[in-house]
Amino acid sequence: MKIKFINLNIWQGRLLEEAIEFIKSQKPDIVSLQEVYNKNNHGTEKRHKTFEIFKKELNFLYTSFAPAFIHVNEGKTLQGNAIFSNFSIIPEEIIFYDIPFGDFYMRTWKDSRFVPRNLQHVVIKIDDKKINVFNTQGIWGTDGKDNRRRLAMSRTIIDKIKNKQNVVLSGDFNVSPNTKTVGNIEKYLNNVFKDELITSFNMRRKDNPGYASAIVDMVFMSKNIKVLDHFCPQVDVSDHLPLVCVFEI
Repeated sequence: MKIKFINLNIWQGRLLEEAIEFIKSQKPDIVSLQEVYNKNNHGTEKRHKTFEIFKKELNFLYTSFAPAFIHVNEGKTLQGNAIFSNFSIIPEEIIFYDIPFGDFYMRTWKDSRFVPRNLQHVVIKIDDKKINVFNTQGIWGTDGKDNRRRLAMSRTIIDKIKNKQNVVLSGDFNVSPNTKTVGNIEKYLNNVFKDELITSFNMRRKDNPGYASAIVDMVFMSKNIKVLDHFCPQVDVSDHLPLVCVFEI
């Protein structure tokens, strides 16, 4: 059975309508998102309700939200990772790296180093088969290089995926591909877009030219999963670019 998968950092819903239209046009079976807001209170911005709007507009039968922190600057809105699927989802666990869930208030952009980050794990059942889907937004920093916290993050990821079958791991890892952090993961999973991308950012939404050669968004899959197609559409739906994969198990 062919399965179409999309990964996208949704940029806190700043281009919500555009993202919805893109995903509708692709007709995916599974979508993995980062920087998803989830707040049901009345009177908040539309983007603060990204999770609920996606559920309504995209008509996925199954959804899972993994809150990472409470964004105080945005009216105490939950932010985290989300998975949408046409197949049944069994929520497994939410694993935090080194800073636990809680309030986060950003005074300057450098405070992003201390945002709580997590690894979302769900099991998606397709007929008689199961896929372990992992979704993450990695530890942020002023560069994409290895550091103590990012290396520890990779060890946490490996601990969770190493004994699992049919693994799909994706997200905004906030680290460059040519690092030990990513190399550690590649010992267990195939890096689907390895050495193919110039950047995973949408440069129409970035002022710093350094982003033009930065890759932080990645998709990894178990070695037994057959990837039939994969591409990175150059669409204006976020400050990141989506990653699309078609695979079968």
